[in-house]
Order: sequence, then C-alpha cells, then structure tokens
Amino acid sequence: MVISFKEKIDTIVSMLEESEKERERLQKEKSQLSEQIKLKTTAFEELERRYENLKLAKAILGSGENSHEARIKVNRIVREIDKCIALLNH
Repeated sequence: MVISFKEKIDTIVSMLEESEKERERLQKEKSQLSEQIKLKTTAFEELERRYENLKLAKAILGSGENSHEARIKVNRIVREIDKCIALLNH
C-alpha cells in the first residue's frame, strides 16, 4: 500500500512538473503574441495615417467635389491647430 501511495505521489509530482513547463511555454507564447500585436497595431496605425494623407493629397489635387472635401479637411486641421495653440498659451 505504501508503494502504491508513493507511485501516485510520483505521478502527481510528474504531472505538476509537466504543467509548470506547459505554463511557462504558454506564458512565453503569450508574450510573443502580445509583441506581435503591438507591432501589427503600430503598422496598422501608420498605414491608416498614410492612407488619410493620401486621401487628403488626392482631394487637394482633384477638382470640384474633391476640392470642397479638401477645404473642409484643411479647415478642420487648422481649427485643431488653433485649439492646440490656445491650450499652449494658457
């Protein structure tokens, strides 16, 4: 009976060690995936910014309907800059 008990304890200890190794592996994988998400998010934000700049440039170079859209965007940007300057002056 003591031998059976010892074998069960050894089995449980072995399972615990395997679980700890698996946990460590999963933590490393989680860390790597988190880093990948950060890199992808940064790349996405950069592409989004470039896309908006391209749309604005296209609108400025366009005519008629696009020039009206460009004026609206430029006016919005100017208002934002004015707000920032006002905040800096206070």
